[in-house]
Amino acid sequence: MNASTNAPSSRRSDASLAAPSRRSDATRGAILVAARERFAADGYERATIRAIARDASIDPSMVMRYYGSKEGLFAAAVTLDLRLPDLRRVPPDEVGRALVGHFLDLWEENGELTAVLRVGVTNQTGAERMQAIFGEQLLPVARQVCPDPERAPARAALCAAQLLGVALTRYVLRLPAVMDLHRDELVAWLGPTIQRYLTAPSP
Repeated sequence: MNASTNAPSSRRSDASLAAPSRRSDATRGAILVAARERFAADGYERATIRAIARDASIDPSMVMRYYGSKEGLFAAAVTLDLRLPDLRRVPPDEVGRALVGHFLDLWEENGELTAVLRVGVTNQTGAERMQAIFGEQLLPVARQVCPDPERAPARAALCAAQLLGVALTRYVLRLPAVMDLHRDELVAWLGPTIQRYLTAPSP
């Protein structure tokens, strides 16, 4: 008797717990959709939390509650495809130059990537987003060509350190000496280093 009388109450309790969760997920989803559209239309600097909240039909405090800051929201909202080349189709001695050239073109063309890097330097959520982008996309490419797949994470990390260092100094800090380097010079300097990280025997 007790089991039968308790069952409906239990079901009601489960439903009441699930409802706020569904509302929370819907709110988060609405914020992310509005943020992606606003960042795409206005850019990172001009997009505001107030405008994003208005687009999502919620109070600005809700955006801050879920994402903490504009930087955190940007990091969560932006998804980036690095469009990395299939290095198996590149001559073995050209993979370093090919990867460096690809990244330089990508940084030049994609302002969002620079914005994510800028956010990642100052915001933990942004750093985690950048880590995920490179971990999920660069690591499989490193595995395509490295001679010891078990060392692929370390090799990919070394490539990321080199490429992100150049991006930080050229596109965020805008150091004059780095900015003055022509694309071909950067490829010539960095290509052999990335080549070594990807294909040389482990030390």
